[in-house]
Amino acid sequence: MGSVVSQLQPPALYVNMNSPQAEFVRETISNHKVVIFSKSYCPYCSMAKEQFRKLNVNATVIELDQRDDGNEIQAVLGEMTGARTVPRCFIDGKFVGGGTDVKRLYDQGILQKYFQ
Repeated sequence: MGSVVSQLQPPALYVNMNSPQAEFVRETISNHKVVIFSKSYCPYCSMAKEQFRKLNVNATVIELDQRDDGNEIQAVLGEMTGARTVPRCFIDGKFVGGGTDVKRLYDQGILQKYFQ
């Protein structure tokens, strides 16, 4: 019998990085300059989208809560970026962070440099 701690922790989830959802994530990120994996009701997602709107940048937004495979995509993003939280924002194929990260990049004038 394992320790109490091991009994309380959920089993580690296996994320299939060869799944159709993983392929969708990779293709979307590589085929668009700006991609935001979002949930339509999330205030941090709105914060991230707003920074790009202020720069007149058309981001490709994937609303995970409006997709049947949103949970699987979110698991793939967790594996790729180290966290499952949304938003997950990518510029030129590179993960740049979540909502507060993107707002900080904007406030520091760094985000604007990606689009000059």
